[in-house]
Amino acid sequence: MTPKNILLSIVGPTASGKSDLALKLAAYFKTSIISADSRQFYRELNAGTAKPTKEELKRIPHYFINSHAITEEFNVGNFEKSALGLLNKLFKEHEILIMVGGSGLFCKAVWEGLDELPIIDKGLRSVINEEVSKNGLDPLLAELSKNDPVYFNEVDKQNPMRIKRAIEVIRSTGHPFSSFHGKAKVPRPFENLKIGIYIDRKVLYQNIDLRMEQMIKKGLFEEVKSLISHQHLNALKTLGYTEVFEYYKGKYDHKETIRLLKRNSRRYAKRQLTWFQKDPEIKWVDPNEGWDRILDQIEQQLNT
Repeated sequence: MTPKNILLSIVGPTASGKSDLALKLAAYFKTSIISADSRQFYRELNAGTAKPTKEELKRIPHYFINSHAITEEFNVGNFEKSALGLLNKLFKEHEILIMVGGSGLFCKAVWEGLDELPIIDKGLRSVINEEVSKNGLDPLLAELSKNDPVYFNEVDKQNPMRIKRAIEVIRSTGHPFSSFHGKAKVPRPFENLKIGIYIDRKVLYQNIDLRMEQMIKKGLFEEVKSLISHQHLNALKTLGYTEVFEYYKGKYDHKETIRLLKRNSRRYAKRQLTWFQKDPEIKWVDPNEGWDRILDQIEQQLNT
């Protein structure tokens, strides 16, 4: 018999088929889906975030989809607290819940908690923000590469918040940001079963290019244009939006912007894979094996 309180997480790179598998599993187990995609929280971000369709949202209960406005601060710590509270409630109704996402840090927060980081002096934070305002992120990236090559190879280079946070810690402590990672796990009142989707790199990149073309057809450029007055918000400093903001500033032409969108999406997928492949608890499945075989593998894991 399946033990109670299992969080079945479906993880992997963008455009690998996570959402499709999560939907099938949620229907099979008659349960709900918790999204751990840090871009799908925001109601205003649609064309560039590959959210479930209205029909899918109606068919299967989803949480943390369109849950916040871009003007609201909703970081990984907020997500951890909210998700754990929600899981506590939903586990009273379901033995199994599905979590799906490609944001590794958000998944980790739910699985085992966040690493404790030193308190940062607000004055240092202001100094770093001023440096970015004057010189952009490149000098900080160079500093990060020199002082913490491990985290430099992992971090999303288009995420200013994470880059600035790492530099804050490095300057405050004199130690690499990555040295604060991997501390003791926080016990959870549920079991974790982590399933990763493995997909051939060439096929994955083809999927990414196709998805980006579909996003453009669905109005990505028009959506970004409507958000120009909000481009300073952290929620909009993200893949698919920063590139198009640069297009509207005249930095790139349309063709070059599309090339960058595809290239940066592929690079992001590579970083996602690197993150998840470091977790020995993730059991990898190949979507080419078919639904029945994947379900069989998952049920074997559930019953071990």
